[in-house]
Amino acid sequence: MPFDIAVIGSIGIDTNVYLYTEDIDFSVEANFSQNLDYVGQAGGYSSRGFKRLGHDVSFIGYVGEDYSGRFIRETLEGDSIDTRFLLIDPKGTKRSVNIMYKDGRRKNFYDGRGSMELRQESEELRKYLRGTKLAHINIVNWTRFLLPMLRDEGIVISVDIQDVVAVDDPYRRDFIEAADILFFSSVNFPDPTPLITRFLDIRSDRIVICGMGKSGCAIGTKESIDFFRAVELEEPVIDTNGAGDSLAVGFLSSYLFSGYSLKESILRGQIAARYCCSKKATSTDLITTEVLDKYFCKMVRH
Repeated sequence: MPFDIAVIGSIGIDTNVYLYTEDIDFSVEANFSQNLDYVGQAGGYSSRGFKRLGHDVSFIGYVGEDYSGRFIRETLEGDSIDTRFLLIDPKGTKRSVNIMYKDGRRKNFYDGRGSMELRQESEELRKYLRGTKLAHINIVNWTRFLLPMLRDEGIVISVDIQDVVAVDDPYRRDFIEAADILFFSSVNFPDPTPLITRFLDIRSDRIVICGMGKSGCAIGTKESIDFFRAVELEEPVIDTNGAGDSLAVGFLSSYLFSGYSLKESILRGQIAARYCCSKKATSTDLITTEVLDKYFCKMVRH
């Protein structure tokens, strides 16, 4: 059966360690903190985010045959996200530990388990996904081998290459070349213009979107590169996990499924991202269509 969106890639349990102090005190053995677990990583945030906006969603990926894997599967099924191709990683469920600072920043420690060795059967997936409009790809290694099949099926491919360090990064090359809509973070580039320009040189017939945190975001097409200042909501920023995923979800949902313009869709993506940053250690309480519409209408009027 066709889906609106297939999210393909990484899901796991995130443990967020919220410091009570400004930084870790390495001079002592014990630091006191608040430690919270939840369903996270790029696929967790994006699949649940799309579902919160009312889409028919499939998640394709791996969990372990363990407590965490069963919990993730039950959570997605409770959201009515299709899990028929949520398969078993014999090395177990992926984990991330995020050291969280008081201003919402994080340091991430990622355990990808069997991601480099796993493979999905592309021909079985071809039948399963036929007629699906959008594949949103996380850059775990095995997803690269599905890109030709997705292209053959005429499915729109969006990819978030996250905190890219170099435009010629060989690990990300396949994903950069395949993406119809390409997302990345500017955390390593104060001015993302050279990267956007290079990504458009590689493929001019696409959209490139850069999340810039508190500096806003940028969008590049063959016509221009435009910058947008950050949006503000009433709630303070307390946790930046999932912000980039929410930017992508808000933009893609608005642009590909609801007929909003590029500029309107960027604003809606920024609202979704900023809303996510006001929530602590959760992919359950992401923005809904009703709340997104409320903030969007308010900002457009002003």
